[in-house]
Amino acid sequence: MGKRRGGRELLRSLTKKQKKHLREFGEEHPFYDKVSGRPEATQICELSDHSDKSSAESDSEPEVEQVSVYHKLLATLKTSPESESEEEEDESESEEAEESEAEMDSEGSQEMGEAEGGEEDKNEVPEQEENTAEQTRGQEQADGADTSCHPSHEVIEEFTDVKHESEFSLETNFMEEESGDCNADKRDSNSSRAFSEDPFKQHMNKELEEKEVEKMSTLPKTSSQSKWPRLGQLTFSSTLEKHKTLKADKEVDVKQLYLHKPLESTWPKVNKQFLSSVNKPSDPSFTPLQRELFCIMNTYRDLFYPERNALTNGEEIRHAYCLHALNHVLKANAQVLSNNAKRRDRKPGTDSDDYRDQGLTRPKVLMIVPFRECALRIVHILISLLEVNEKRKIDVSNKKRFKGEFGSDPEEKPPNLKRPEDYEAVFAGNIDDHFRIGVAILQRSMRLYAPFYSSDIIIASPLGMRTVIGAEGEKKRDFDFLSSIEILIIDQADIYLMQNWEHVLHLMKHINLLPLEPHGVDFSRVRMLNLNNWSKYYRQTLLFSALQDPQINSIFNRHCFNYMGQVAVRNVPLSGSISHVVVQLPHVFRRLEAESVTSVIETRFQFFINKVLPEYRDAIMSHTLIYVPSYFDYVRLRNYFKKEDLNFTHICEYTKKAGVCRARRFFLKGEKQFLLFTERFHFYKRYMIKGIRNLIFYELPTYSHFYSEICNMMKATESGTDATWTCTVLYSKYDAQKLAAVVGIDRTAQMLQSKKDVHLFVTGENE
Repeated sequence: MGKRRGGRELLRSLTKKQKKHLREFGEEHPFYDKVSGRPEATQICELSDHSDKSSAESDSEPEVEQVSVYHKLLATLKTSPESESEEEEDESESEEAEESEAEMDSEGSQEMGEAEGGEEDKNEVPEQEENTAEQTRGQEQADGADTSCHPSHEVIEEFTDVKHESEFSLETNFMEEESGDCNADKRDSNSSRAFSEDPFKQHMNKELEEKEVEKMSTLPKTSSQSKWPRLGQLTFSSTLEKHKTLKADKEVDVKQLYLHKPLESTWPKVNKQFLSSVNKPSDPSFTPLQRELFCIMNTYRDLFYPERNALTNGEEIRHAYCLHALNHVLKANAQVLSNNAKRRDRKPGTDSDDYRDQGLTRPKVLMIVPFRECALRIVHILISLLEVNEKRKIDVSNKKRFKGEFGSDPEEKPPNLKRPEDYEAVFAGNIDDHFRIGVAILQRSMRLYAPFYSSDIIIASPLGMRTVIGAEGEKKRDFDFLSSIEILIIDQADIYLMQNWEHVLHLMKHINLLPLEPHGVDFSRVRMLNLNNWSKYYRQTLLFSALQDPQINSIFNRHCFNYMGQVAVRNVPLSGSISHVVVQLPHVFRRLEAESVTSVIETRFQFFINKVLPEYRDAIMSHTLIYVPSYFDYVRLRNYFKKEDLNFTHICEYTKKAGVCRARRFFLKGEKQFLLFTERFHFYKRYMIKGIRNLIFYELPTYSHFYSEICNMMKATESGTDATWTCTVLYSKYDAQKLAAVVGIDRTAQMLQSKKDVHLFVTGENE
């Protein structure tokens, strides 16, 4: 009782300011200590390992200063979760002390403040461990990586999974975790020869000057011709000084291609299915086509190959560009991981410009493919290229979900459906054309459905890219992840002409632009070419198509700015698809004169309604099929036929199944004289149209083999004689490429020089 009474008297004797200091710090202020006249003896004691709270707070102050200095030196390297949590605990303790000063009189409000602080701490824990790029993305992570065709998967745990983010983050991993590759990279870095001859390092370390950039944007390209054994006629074009002439390698040694370490051993095994006994023992890894294609790809030149065939060489080409893309990603990531270790071990104050090895965003490779089946095959190739043997399997996250969404059920296909072989090859598997998926690759692991800003490779369709890029004025749109694309692969470009070519043009307008937000990038690690907005001059574009088309050519000529130059395969067809027509009928090619490319559409329409259509209005010219490649021309003709009250029916890609059956029946029985038929319907359905006696090609078909297919439909006609069959084709001088694919290059030259109509007669397969 005496002690308690003495303590109360001590409190009464204190002023209000002293009471406040005693309540906050647990002791009186040193200013009010009573000092005696005699000196006190100095007492020496040893502190235990567990010090009191006040000493811990005083000791934590220099630790906080050390952490801040460390952050200044390594701006982008994330500190460990323990150091961040300790720093935030110190800050939270000081904040709680300030709050308690204002809320000392109300215990209930103090408890509420502590509860709110606890909730904030819970929300901050996952953000500390996530990648800084994902913090800026927020909810758009799931949208950027999801397919939008499966609403049940809009938000999944993998997009914000702390474990996956730490495993696949380039900022927090080091090369020592993979000792084998680390030693190989150290040997490469010590070898000046390897540094100077590696195509990846040559291309990415090249520093352009402003004069060269200005020259590429203003001056025209100079071109040269060369002929290779397998690819044929090649056109090399470049704006800068003429590069060294590229010659085809007759024999290729895998060790001389500077492939990343695992690819040297896995590529021969993966590509074994395409090799034959004809291959030379010195070149056991590539087919002749792959060898010449990869020879161009490995020099980082742009490439346009318009002879891709889904039946013959489609898979060969896919394996070749997957090897090149994966080799690029592994080298780029290995360089970043190696520099992470160097930055960690460097001395304070050293120059950080030696570690510029990244772009403004992480995605490096963009693959544009038409269907989900194509994406499925690409991922399988990438996985097989990373697996050295059966014992060393790589970890693939979200693989089960990927197979479920991108795979196909064999029972879904009708068993009695008979279609041409090229149709079966193009439309195999899952043919959904709305998808996008991010792939992150790090060391021995692969992450599917990675957010775009944490991905190395993005595989998407044009429609999938269009929906995430959005249009001007839309609130929810994003294309910053396209800012640092280093390799753009557009496979099966001809199919996009049948889908929506505007999506491809929209993508090309938004690639390699400066990002609107930093997305947590460390600017001290960004290459100067990206900071100067010169990414498009370093981007390699690989364009593969089954045909040459002006719209595809415009992508290669107007949207490719690679300083290394472009290589285009320009083989001309010696014999056209008309040689595959098996029915005997006369082919009349009627030329229309147009002043310019823009006036061709109107000139063709007027030529058709004024000169061609009047010849077929007679009832004798019944069973006339009008083949229209463009949907817009189809709509215009349909409206004109309705206005003129002509006896016709029509089929397009949007016609329902019942309408298609009804139109085919009316046309076969002769109840309808004309049938308007779109090219896209034939591309997607390949129905046999019976009853054709007269055929009009409003425009030459996009695919040359469609010409022979449509003509050969006449043999299914039961009534009528061969003498009554006719075929009329409209063309202009701007249709030279399509015309050459149908009649051959020699006859095309003659037809373009002559302004008269040309009559051809085909007997069987001989002209």
